[in-house]
Amino acid sequence: VQLQASGGGSVQAGGSLRLSCAASDRLVRIGRMGWYRQGPGKERELVADTTAEGSVNYGDSVKGRFTISRDTAANTVAVQMNNLKPEDTAVYLCYAGIQLYAGHWYTKDVWGQGTLVTVSS
Repeated sequence: VQLQASGGGSVQAGGSLRLSCAASDRLVRIGRMGWYRQGPGKERELVADTTAEGSVNYGDSVKGRFTISRDTAANTVAVQMNNLKPEDTAVYLCYAGIQLYAGHWYTKDVWGQGTLVTVSS
């Protein structure tokens, strides 16, 4: 299973962008799905993720500005990013916890290729 992300780009502070991510296999079972980011010189941090049941988790720095949405049937996830700030500049990485069965269920984390978001002041 591969993840294809799209929607990155450059925007001025206060602007908006929407990132989308789709799994190559619409039928695979996915538990948690969402986004992390890694800014220049920074550690990877959670942006937002959501479980298949709809529970949502946001990183503290994006709460109130970003909204995650997911189409569980299509295995896609998106994040609407509003009121972007220069500190949101980062490579955004989509990930999915693929649930596989080999005598028992287990989770394999799969990462997309990353999409760059640049916010200028």
